[in-house]
Amino acid sequence: MPTTLGSLRRLLLTPSLAEVTFAERGFPATPSPATRRLEAIPQAVICGFEWGIDTRDQWELERRLELVEPEQVGFAFEGATMAFTVLDAMCGGRGTRTRDLLNGPGRPHVPLAYIGIGFAMARLPRKLWRRVLPEITGSPFHPTMSWLAVDGYGFDRAYFDTKRWVHQQRETKPYPWQDCPAYFPRAFDQGVGRALWFIHGARPLEVAAAVDRFEPRRRADLWSGVGLASTFAGGCPADELATLPDLAGQHRAQLALGMVFAVKARDYAGFVPAHTEAAASALGGVGVAEAVVVADETAVHDGGSDTEPPYERWRARIASRFQAGVPRLPAGAFEKRSR
Repeated sequence: MPTTLGSLRRLLLTPSLAEVTFAERGFPATPSPATRRLEAIPQAVICGFEWGIDTRDQWELERRLELVEPEQVGFAFEGATMAFTVLDAMCGGRGTRTRDLLNGPGRPHVPLAYIGIGFAMARLPRKLWRRVLPEITGSPFHPTMSWLAVDGYGFDRAYFDTKRWVHQQRETKPYPWQDCPAYFPRAFDQGVGRALWFIHGARPLEVAAAVDRFEPRRRADLWSGVGLASTFAGGCPADELATLPDLAGQHRAQLALGMVFAVKARDYAGFVPAHTEAAASALGGVGVAEAVVVADETAVHDGGSDTEPPYERWRARIASRFQAGVPRLPAGAFEKRSR
């Protein structure tokens, strides 16, 4: 059951379901069954946040999340992680809700949970950010892919303050996430790219035009965000999806890079929807199993620099596989994965 304090927090911090619809946000997307499916994604995040901020314990939250259909449950975990991150921050960073969630039932959804941490960051002062990332044990993503929290922060800012971050194309200030402040704006832009997929209702021509309005130096990161969103969230007919690589032009490898991370996250969570399979083929010329192998074979978890943390080295290695077209996988890759 909800608590009185939890209900007050929910009322103060949570947008209504109507507030995240494209019409309410003023997005130029045309209403359609596809846009309604896309709108259901931020609504699932809100439901997860409300449950997380309201429930008395993790057991109750787990029972609620079990009711969500497989395609949407990761987004509900995003919202729940956002709520727990806010609650932990209110305890001076000493709370353990987020850690316990991601070391427990949230483990299959860690990539999306990072994004939920980013949503919380958008509502917390920067001085509290240094303690928002919990220690996660036994995850192949931690802490390398915790940059998805910064991605989530960028998505949130672009979605809820579109004028500033999309129309005016403002740039965020660096922050020493993982001791790499110079990379922070790039990860932020990757989230902005994801948001463009939603803002323009998964219409490739409009999304490409929006990317092209940004400075050339920012477009590679934006296109990788488009690749991740279009693969993970869907919302676009297969024939239109197939136009994205040509629209991305010189950045088609970054588009494929985003696709690979999305496929890996879906596969790790144990549910790969049909639209993700279609995107793997359309954006990279590979199947789901091949995309997962690419992600695994290129993984980097150490080394790097202020401008190129391990996460970016991993991304660059994936992109390089697609620079000359469909990647050639190492001999025995599928046998290794099956073991």
